[in-house]
Amino acid sequence: MQAMRWKTEGAIALLGVALIAGAIAANQHWLDRHFLSDFFIARETFVRVETNTRIAAAAIGLLLVFLVRRPLARFLVRDPLRSLLLSCAIVASFGAAEVVLRTKHLRAKEEVSARKEPRRHLDARLGWLFVPSRAGYQTINGRRTEYAFDANGYRVRRVGDVVDFDAPTIVFTGESMMVGEKLHWDETIPAQTAALTGLQSANIAVSGFATDQAFLRLQRELPRFRHPVATVLLFTPSLLDRNLDDDRPHLGPHLAWQPAKQRWRLAAIAKRLLRYRSEEDVERGIGVTREVLRAFVALSRAHGAEPLVLVPQFGEEEPREREWRRRILDEPRFPYVQVKLDPAWRIYDDGHPDPRAAHAMAIAIARRIAPHPAFGHLLPASGEKGYPRRVCFVAPRPACGERVARSAG
Repeated sequence: MQAMRWKTEGAIALLGVALIAGAIAANQHWLDRHFLSDFFIARETFVRVETNTRIAAAAIGLLLVFLVRRPLARFLVRDPLRSLLLSCAIVASFGAAEVVLRTKHLRAKEEVSARKEPRRHLDARLGWLFVPSRAGYQTINGRRTEYAFDANGYRVRRVGDVVDFDAPTIVFTGESMMVGEKLHWDETIPAQTAALTGLQSANIAVSGFATDQAFLRLQRELPRFRHPVATVLLFTPSLLDRNLDDDRPHLGPHLAWQPAKQRWRLAAIAKRLLRYRSEEDVERGIGVTREVLRAFVALSRAHGAEPLVLVPQFGEEEPREREWRRRILDEPRFPYVQVKLDPAWRIYDDGHPDPRAAHAMAIAIARRIAPHPAFGHLLPASGEKGYPRRVCFVAPRPACGERVARSAG
């Protein structure tokens, strides 16, 4: 019995030491490589959560080594049968939870409940789409927002409005920022761009989409437009983590379509909560994202439209994000515009761009596409070559900027 207690104490102590060692080894550099940033969570918040987690792991390790080790070992070895039954009960609870979870539809990480507004329906190839021909409403902080969709599932000003497939059109694809989450129709990026250019906008974006889903949506819808002037796809390095998800229909290497990967339910939930990404996962995600954007450019040009990748950036760009942008956008020389936004231009307690940020992005798009005299005041002066490296927009807050990367093609 004594020998058994010592072995048990040793095992508990080793667990505590492992937690302490892990907390020390998981420095910020390691965390940045394996836990990717989130556009909707400020960097400071992300780092604070990671630091608190490291402190908690080290504290638990110290408790196990110096306070809990002996009492816990005595409890476990005093009645071996009880300990065995307790272990079996824990294992059985996991098994029961797995069985129950398999009776339910496990949503993808970015998929929301079908009852949440604006409502979605499942789509075998894309994952999910907005329910067409209806309006949904959200009320956040006393602000009521209407989301109206036409028969094609495009967001429009009001139910009953029709997108004219024969008119010159700028087609917008992407995720919730392009949809205009928490924004009235007139405040969205597509609507403000249409107001600036005098061209029709078609907002085919769907909340929660990754870059490959946004491309597949464009691939399906673009052939319906007879005169697409431009296509705009939203991507930013701080959304790269979403591109690595495989719990939804997705594109793999060489743009091979793949269904959602099936996992044990508990394993899928644990993976979602931990958010850990291996370096191989990140490299594969970078490669596939480049392939998707290359296909986006080719698809747009094949239909006579000018492609543009919109890259919003709140505050200063982190070195890791700058490196990803260089590898994904600069090296292949994709046409993109990076718009630097004041960190205060977020919807309160939400993280999405507010109307000021959407306006800045609309101006950046209009300046870059520039196909119509209705916004000649936004273009470079006569004789000026290219576009200015930076431009300030009139807004309640000072100094936001735009960086423009020109395509060689």
